[in-house]
This record gives sequence, C-alpha cells and structure tokens, in this order.
Amino acid sequence: MHDHTPSGDRRLRVGSLFSGYGGLDLAVEHVFDAETIWFSEINEPVARVFAHHWPDAPNLGDVTTIDWRDVPPVDILCGGFPCQDVSTVGKQAGLAPGTRSGLWSHMAAAIDALQPEFVVIENVRGLLSAPAVRNLPEGATDARSNPATAPPASDASATLREMEPDPWHLGDDAARPLRAFGAVAGDLADLRRDARWIGLPASSTGAPHQRFRVFVLAHRPVPDPAGLGLLPRRREPGTGAIPSGHDRAKPSDHRPRPTRTAWLADAERRLGDPVVADRGHLHRWGHYAPAIARWEHITGRPAPAPALLSEAKGPRPAPEFVEWLMGLEPGWVTNPDHGLTDNQQLAALGNGVLPLQAVQALDTMWR
Repeated sequence: MHDHTPSGDRRLRVGSLFSGYGGLDLAVEHVFDAETIWFSEINEPVARVFAHHWPDAPNLGDVTTIDWRDVPPVDILCGGFPCQDVSTVGKQAGLAPGTRSGLWSHMAAAIDALQPEFVVIENVRGLLSAPAVRNLPEGATDARSNPATAPPASDASATLREMEPDPWHLGDDAARPLRAFGAVAGDLADLRRDARWIGLPASSTGAPHQRFRVFVLAHRPVPDPAGLGLLPRRREPGTGAIPSGHDRAKPSDHRPRPTRTAWLADAERRLGDPVVADRGHLHRWGHYAPAIARWEHITGRPAPAPALLSEAKGPRPAPEFVEWLMGLEPGWVTNPDHGLTDNQQLAALGNGVLPLQAVQALDTMWR
C-alpha cells in the first residue's frame, strides 16, 4: 500500500471522538498506517475497552467540555457521533440542538479548532433521511413562502431586485429544512473540506448480516498544505508487488503495522476467496450455512455458539457470537479483564463499527 505517513518516523496522528470500542479507529489506523493518540468516550465501561487496546491514548472525556486549545493536534479526526436521534429504529428526533445526535456540532467545532488533514465520519442509514433542525440566526424566521409584499410577477425588473435578499431563493438561511446528512455536509463545506460519502451494508465485506452504515471522508481541498508528506491515494498502483500479492508500495522504512490491525490485512486478503459450506455447516446452521462459512473463512476463526441458554430468561444472544459477527478478534470486547457485564458487552457491540466494513468504505472513497 502507499505510505500515507509523513516523512520521518512519525505515523499520522489520529484523534478519536465518540470512540466506543475502537472499531472505526482500527480501520483508520489500518488504511492510513496511523496511530490514535487520544480519544473521547463518556461511557466508562466502554472506555475501559478502548483504553485496554490503546493504553497510551488518554481519554479526554465529555466532548462537550473539551477545550480544543489544550488538545494535541492530529492529522486525522474520526468519530461516529451518537445515532439515536437519526436511527430509523429510534424516535427520529433528528440532528437538532439538545439531542444526542446533535453532538455533531461539537465534532464540527473540533474540526474547526484542530484543522486535521482528514476527517472520517460513520453513522447509521437514518443520517440520509432524518431531519436536521438549526438554531435560528438572529432576525431569521421560519416562513416558507415569499413575503406578502413581494412585487407582482409581471414587474420583472422589480422581481429580480427583490429576489436577491430572499433567503429561500438562495438557500443560505440556516433555518431552511434540511436532512441530517445535508447539515453535516453543509458544515463540512463551511469548514472548507471536500467530502465523499458512501453507504454500504456489512454484507458487502462478507459479513452474515446487513448493518447498513454511512461513511464520510473529508479532506482539505488543497492537498497537504501543512507539508506532511502525504502520498496520493492508497489504491493507486504501487511501485512493485509485495508478498501478499497486492501491487502497492511499501513504506520506505518497511515499518510494520501496529499489531492490533494486522488481522485486518489477513481478512482483506481472504475476501475474494471462494467458500463452500461443508456438511457440518449445513447440519449446524441450515440455510445460514453459506453465510456463516464465508465469514468464518474471512475472519479466520469458527463461529462461537450463537446464544446463551437460561431456564429463567430463555435464550439470548451470546456476546462472543456478536463480537464474531462484528469481525473483531476474540476477546476484543468480551475479555473478562475489561469487567463488562454481558449486557454492557452487547450494548457496546451493538453501537460499534465493523472494522472491515469501514476499511472497505475508506478504500473506496480514497481511490
């Protein structure tokens, strides 16, 4: 792959917001050969998981109280701001002040203050359809029609004179109805970032479930103004083949990738392999056998038992199985040393990012 790192020994620095168990960070570190240097997560049990895997990265805590003037600069800022209010299975309150999803405004403030080279965003499908509500600027109204004093259409010259100050013709009034994604894209444009986005299901990477997600990659319109020494794009042809068979250039110093992302490279290499479910898969999984067999091959490990059985509560999802469905290494979330209950593990996994899905999205957007 291309070396996205600056000249010298330093990797690109990543700042992580709404970090969860670090699924998006894994993908960003893998694609950009980067290193997460700090994170922000207010859920204490989940923060323990992140801190275990990134022991040198401090937790900045509540994103609403961070003074960005005191935060170390980063080259990449990534985050999946809370999705409860834009999710299609939630109340769809939208992207609005005072909602959990409205915390996007704090991520935008971080972009403005830190001026990272890249911004990576992840969210649910509802980001494309949920409404966005803006605080009205001083003197603005929410009227959706032209003023009653507008000149008659027959007076063409007067009409042209009166159209210019009409914000509903220009589309630049912050109170104009928006979708949540439109608000995010508009804020990125205001922050002078070019952006690409893609929506794709987890099944596109071979996972045995849909879990559709929206990913955004934003960057400066002028490449590398800070002189970081970034080379063009990861998927452009490299200068020669490497042992894995990918025609990508190695970093000049042949520096190995962080251990925590090495398994993603193995999973990527197995994506295109043909997989046929055997008799054992058919006996255990029935018509799910092909999907399970494929994900077992990609992840490099067999599927754990899917359910925990309890006479009192009946069957419920096994956290180890959900962890496998997310394509994570065994124990990434379920390691007993983290001290999470089964319910906390399931909540963390349910809110997390499937790393291989994020890798595919970033690869596609950064071609």
